[in-house]
Amino acid sequence: MSTTTGQIIRCKAAVAWEAGKPLVMEEVEVAPPQKHEVRIKILFTSLCHTDVYFWEAKGQTPLFPRIFGHEAGGIVESVGEGVTDLQPGDHVLPIFTGECGDCPHCHSEESNMCDLLRINTERGGMIHDGESRFSIKGKPIHHFLGTSTFSEYTVVHSGQVAKINPDAPLDKVCIVSCGLSTGLGATLNVAKPKKGQSVAIFGLGAVGLAAAEGARIAGASRIIGVDLNPSRFDQAKKFGVTEFVNPKDHDKPVQQVIAEMTNGGVDRSVECTGSVQAMIQAFECVHDGWGVAVLVGVPSKDDAFKSHPMNFLNERTLKGTFFGNYKPKTDIPGVVEKYMNKELEIEKFITHTVPFSEINKAFDYMLKGESIRCIITMGA
Repeated sequence: MSTTTGQIIRCKAAVAWEAGKPLVMEEVEVAPPQKHEVRIKILFTSLCHTDVYFWEAKGQTPLFPRIFGHEAGGIVESVGEGVTDLQPGDHVLPIFTGECGDCPHCHSEESNMCDLLRINTERGGMIHDGESRFSIKGKPIHHFLGTSTFSEYTVVHSGQVAKINPDAPLDKVCIVSCGLSTGLGATLNVAKPKKGQSVAIFGLGAVGLAAAEGARIAGASRIIGVDLNPSRFDQAKKFGVTEFVNPKDHDKPVQQVIAEMTNGGVDRSVECTGSVQAMIQAFECVHDGWGVAVLVGVPSKDDAFKSHPMNFLNERTLKGTFFGNYKPKTDIPGVVEKYMNKELEIEKFITHTVPFSEINKAFDYMLKGESIRCIITMGA
């Protein structure tokens, strides 16, 4: 790999030229990494709902042309000035949020919300100089989340790169870098159910299924899945879900249904939908005295959470989480080790695989609700 150090690399990338239009395979020029950056050869990437949301550009300022992608695994090709913890040949996961190691959040044991590198959906260039490292015939192409993994090579800030066990199969563990860890950590790190307790999961998409997987690993005795789509229920059984509630099947509030099923409420709940209604239900369905509800889903900007203060005074706890409270560089290698030690099952999240040339199929599968995760093989 060293022959390309310091040189521009020409490679294939799937470029989004316009909102909602199929990605186009282009030859892009990828500049060498600058200060505190690394250039990574991406081997496998996968599609997350966040990519689709910003590609559709319905709720934010559109930024095109852009290279999307933020769940991936690859190998470091070269490193920029000042990078000491990574070297060419390292197996890595680029991550949409970072860990600078120096700010108050990074020094706190309780936070993963790095001041320098926390998620920024509007930035189209690199932090060091605001410039893009991608171009086509001299025209810059915007980055996405500092990762832009829908390219055979990408440049990422070193604080957004987790070095992992080189024996871990990148075509599996690439999905650890976003949705899986978000749901898993919401349960294991924030809700923290004890063995034998009951857990309700609101929303059985990829993040909700990862939250259920966390409850299974923790030894929960009952895992109640709540979703408006009954076709998700069979699939969810593989992730440890034991019972299902479809709010549409009941003429009373779902929190009341769950309280009646569980003798007063579940011990823990994890909300993975982004619906403010589901957030209120997730909070109000936990048991008084010790119940903990965790919010994961991102609400609409005008939403307001409303619940009677007595629900708090009766000793229910409401928490929020970002990326499962995992610090990207410090903690994500450990999530990969959970898979290597056979504690965490990853294969069941992967429903489809496509070659890079057919990346638009991954969008189709997700838009039709057919996939949990679709792996995109870069060399194919």
